[in-house]
Amino acid sequence: MTKGFRFDLLAKGGYAARGVVFFLVAGLALFSGLAGGRPETKSAVSALLGQPLGRVWVGLIGLGLLGFVAWRLAQSLADSDGHGGKARGLAIRFALFGSAITYLGLAGYALGMALFMGGSGSSGEKDLAGWIMSQPFGSYLAIAVGAGFVIGGFVTAAKGITRKFERHLRISDQKGIVALVCIYGLVARGVVFAITGVLFAYAGFRVDPGQAGSMGDALEWLRHLPLGSFLYVAVAVGLAAFGIYNLVEARYRIVRSPSLADAKRSISMAGS
Repeated sequence: MTKGFRFDLLAKGGYAARGVVFFLVAGLALFSGLAGGRPETKSAVSALLGQPLGRVWVGLIGLGLLGFVAWRLAQSLADSDGHGGKARGLAIRFALFGSAITYLGLAGYALGMALFMGGSGSSGEKDLAGWIMSQPFGSYLAIAVGAGFVIGGFVTAAKGITRKFERHLRISDQKGIVALVCIYGLVARGVVFAITGVLFAYAGFRVDPGQAGSMGDALEWLRHLPLGSFLYVAVAVGLAAFGIYNLVEARYRIVRSPSLADAKRSISMAGS
């Protein structure tokens, strides 16, 4: 990296942008019909366009998410968080790489909306399902990806319950309200992730990309369970808590800038 380059600003700006997106998603979920949008990341970004200086805000979110993509690539390819080259570490880094791809798509969508007022209205999950099922053995791949979402949901929830996220934060409030909000947010995000994965796998089983679940579909599925209204509100508020978690990361995250040496060492460890 160039001397003096503040890579941490890219990462923390990315966390802040993701936090804003999830605040908007929670708002769409709790006040259904707001701006005509569903509680999904693309709808959340689009909802900003009707606000004063909306295109400016959407553009800033897009730029922030590009910074988040850069950080995810540093975590996955250069192993900036030190997960290592063993099976468990590689699995975590592979998931982080998948996150980078996901947020690259959302960043491109936001920048396209800001610059050209364009972009697809469908959810990213349905777009991904359609592409996967167009490949050889696509339905099996979709089931595998759905299983990956479910595993990712459990890992995200466990990250909150076990408080592993605190390892990467410089924060003195580890027993206070901030930590509890972060735990709540991670568990809620994990629940939505896991349900999305189940719906995605079901789409692969039915060989129908339209069955693939988005965040909005996962919340709607919760609404139809016993005590569904309570669960829906609890998880929607939890997504707002996940937004707060991202803002905490933006303020207190320990960010280790990647280096070429890190990347080479990571590749050699993976190959050994």
